[in-house]
Amino acid sequence: MRTVPMNLLFDDIDVLETVGDPSAVEVGGITHDSRRVVPGDLFCCVPGMVSDGHRYAREAVERGAIGVLCEHFIPELLTRDVTQARVAPGTMRPVMAHLAAAFYGFPARDLVMIGVTGTNGKTTVTQLLGDLLTATGRPTNVMGTLSGARTTPEATEVERVLAGVRDRQRADGLRHAVAMEVSSHALVQSRVDGIHFDVAVFTNLSHDHLDYHGSMEDYFEAKAKLFTSNHALRAVVNADDPWGRVLLDRGKIPMTAVHHSDAGDVVLRPGHTEFTWRGHRVATPLTGGINIDNAMLAAEAALALDLEMEPAEIAAAMTHLRPVPGRLQVIAAPAAADAPAPSGRGDTGGAGGGKRPSRPPFTVLVDYAHTPAGLEVVLAEARQLGPGPTGRVISVFGCGGNRDRAKRPVMGAVAAAASDVAILTSDNPRDEDPFVIIEEVLAGVPGGRENRRIVVEVDRRVAIRRALDAAEAGDVVVIAGKGHETYQEIAGRRLPFDDAVEARDALAARFSSDPSTWVTPAHESRAPTQADGPVSATAFRGTSAEG
Repeated sequence: MRTVPMNLLFDDIDVLETVGDPSAVEVGGITHDSRRVVPGDLFCCVPGMVSDGHRYAREAVERGAIGVLCEHFIPELLTRDVTQARVAPGTMRPVMAHLAAAFYGFPARDLVMIGVTGTNGKTTVTQLLGDLLTATGRPTNVMGTLSGARTTPEATEVERVLAGVRDRQRADGLRHAVAMEVSSHALVQSRVDGIHFDVAVFTNLSHDHLDYHGSMEDYFEAKAKLFTSNHALRAVVNADDPWGRVLLDRGKIPMTAVHHSDAGDVVLRPGHTEFTWRGHRVATPLTGGINIDNAMLAAEAALALDLEMEPAEIAAAMTHLRPVPGRLQVIAAPAAADAPAPSGRGDTGGAGGGKRPSRPPFTVLVDYAHTPAGLEVVLAEARQLGPGPTGRVISVFGCGGNRDRAKRPVMGAVAAAASDVAILTSDNPRDEDPFVIIEEVLAGVPGGRENRRIVVEVDRRVAIRRALDAAEAGDVVVIAGKGHETYQEIAGRRLPFDDAVEARDALAARFSSDPSTWVTPAHESRAPTQADGPVSATAFRGTSAEG
């Protein structure tokens, strides 16, 4: 087991005073979670919004912690054989980030590091980067929402994961990369302070997490921390986003501006996009114009890494991008969308005889859109994917409990304006009454419950079935809000629930063929070669409330 003398870890931080002799203590690990302490660990007492880590120092010591880093000494430990080191109030998180990086030997310095931030699109861009770099022979780990309990883990976990990637790099002799989602919470809480990114990517900024940040200006300033010389060498920025233009105007590091207009000759179908980028024709299995933007951000980030890649190589590799679970994920699409038939009609299973049709003549999408801007974009994409003026957009949406309440009426207004039929239901109500959440959403809908476009159905499973039962040829159904999540949080419990599974089950009752054969599931699309695609960064599963 690796150990480091405690006094050496303290070389570059400002320790105000100690109890015990740090030079006599060998540290075998660093953690901030008393439940994960193993003998030999240094426990960091992190003051949090809900609880204070100082309260758990005694538990950590009883589990085997040999030292405590604190902002005030723990009186009940003064008589114990445990070293305490005190740092200034308010500095625990940046100090912990530096200690974790130092303990693991600053692993990020040996890796190709890409950090992606923004309200929406972080998960997609990091996953696409993982596929893109892996397809060009550069093994890439992806850290983020699909691989962790948080969008960006605490610094102790981040550095442990990076150390594992560095060790694999040393073993196989290949240059490894890490594409990491960097949330605004992580930037404010110094979780990535031990990392200097080769490239930082900005996707967009819109209303979210104002319960934490207070204002859009403060939310932006949190994101903007990533785009300074303290955190990154260069940047790739969505120049179509108003906040992206502010970032470009500041220009604190070299920046590449990406515009939607950089893509030419665009072709959009469910599960297929084509466009021209930097003079090269690109085809991907992604859905929607927003994913062209995401793919271009990933492609420009790959170019900016200075890994001797040419646009032609990147354009060819984009063929191997994989649809991201819960991000404009196609659950069903008419056969004509997959392979156009001479008649222009999909397979209906034959006429007459009372047979059920074999597959839907409409499109079904599952998406994580849980912000007003995200929902607006996804519903606009659905409108674009419809085959003509007769096709409707039917949405299923809700708002999460114990989260930013100010966005609820805005979500209602967006859904009512952009859908032909909007079924308002539960998302993750958590500890709130789902009916109260629904009423707050309805406050933004013109006419409230009397609006003929709005249907209220609190049971999400029933809401999904009602949407699919109502769908007709040419319609596009969008099931929004939960995306990749495999549970629903209700009254403190996580109950099994997967929007994609629920949709397929409902469709299986209406159509004769197996829904799993209609499209290639996102997780089964294959990226080639070096490894079996990006390696997930942590063992935790779940989702995050960070952006």
